[in-house]
Amino acid sequence: MEQSLSLQLGQKLAMTMQLQQAISILQLSAQDLRTLIDNEYLENPALEMDENDAESDTREKITDQFSFEDISALAHYLGDETAATNSVVRDDVQQSFEAVAVIKQTLEEALEEQVNMTFSSADEREIAQYIVGSINDNGYLTCTIQEIATAVNHSESEIQQVLYTIQTFEPDGIGARNLQECLTIQAKQQELYHGIVAEILDHYLDEIANLHYKNIADKLGCSPSDIQLAVDIIRSLNPKPGLAFGSEQSDYIVPDVVVRKIDDEYIVLVNDYGIPRLNINSAYKNSSDFDHETKKYIEGRVNSAAWLIKSIEQRRSTLYNVVCEIVRLQTEFFDKGQRFIKPMLMKTVADHIEVHESTVSRSVANKYVETPHGVMSLKSFFNANLSANGEELVASQVKAKIKTLIEQEDTKKPLSDQQISELLKAEDMNISRRTVMKYREQLGFLSSVKRKRY
Repeated sequence: MEQSLSLQLGQKLAMTMQLQQAISILQLSAQDLRTLIDNEYLENPALEMDENDAESDTREKITDQFSFEDISALAHYLGDETAATNSVVRDDVQQSFEAVAVIKQTLEEALEEQVNMTFSSADEREIAQYIVGSINDNGYLTCTIQEIATAVNHSESEIQQVLYTIQTFEPDGIGARNLQECLTIQAKQQELYHGIVAEILDHYLDEIANLHYKNIADKLGCSPSDIQLAVDIIRSLNPKPGLAFGSEQSDYIVPDVVVRKIDDEYIVLVNDYGIPRLNINSAYKNSSDFDHETKKYIEGRVNSAAWLIKSIEQRRSTLYNVVCEIVRLQTEFFDKGQRFIKPMLMKTVADHIEVHESTVSRSVANKYVETPHGVMSLKSFFNANLSANGEELVASQVKAKIKTLIEQEDTKKPLSDQQISELLKAEDMNISRRTVMKYREQLGFLSSVKRKRY
């Protein structure tokens, strides 16, 4: 085998660790960015974090590399509170949050609290605590009376009596052993357990699931509309009462950007609330006391801190530019609401602000914007995946139209998915029946058969 040496000239893109970090930071939400800053602060002694200045502007220009001789001047420069540009508007007003209700108690904690207030004897508390420990997250008892009696060494009658008491606890329907018992407990507690409602709960739940309203009406000697009214009452009950509680506190959605209308003009406010001001640690301003190895270490730490500050500022500037362009292209949405959102591609925004399409994609990832119509995912503005007369059609527009059609339909003759599809096509929305069904289910509407009213 002949061996030889040769030279080749070529170009390739090398992604450095710093570039990877900058790309990663661009994708972070405000909450995740704060976590990253906290971690970097713990690992890098050259990084200084000023919590008191978390809401002040810091817009310093930072070069890519620094020698040790540059560090003193750099540290003073980054610490200069007057050095700031005005290219990005900050939000000086109180930020808003959107979240589901924060649940402070778990289901088990709530039930144990009621056990302690209800039962006085040690035996009853022992039985009650075992029962509470056997109730799942949905609120159902997961073991039999016999199994509990064996486990706690008490009679089945004692177990049954304690269980009856627990079934009077809040939330209504707790401690049931099946769906029928759960709904019956709630109906009794809410004084609904009588007449047709009681008959259906006792004998016809399976037939109700299959929509056999006419058959049940014939058996009970009433009209199908009477059955439907009773079913409406039963559906108002909670089949999973335990889900009113949770094991963890719900997360808040913190908007990364706020868009507000001031004097007939939309203003974009990047939400840096809680993001601390970063500087180079003042301990590194004097260079005379350090040896060569220490200087080399400090150079690396300072360069890392400076790149982090630069990457955070770049994230902020890019996010601001992207949202400004979204507002410009979607002014009608911001003025009038969800129905007026327009088809939009990331490439369009990227071309207008002169960045790569992937930069826009990373900028909107994992981020939310507070609009006059609520908090929305930035990515939802680019949800264009359906074709309509050669143009892109935003899925949210289709859902809004389906919702309107169903809400305005004749309840005695509800629209089928195929009929909805045809109505949409008449409005230049070429949507298949299967897609209509998917969106209808996402909106929480039942099929036409189940929506029918007598």
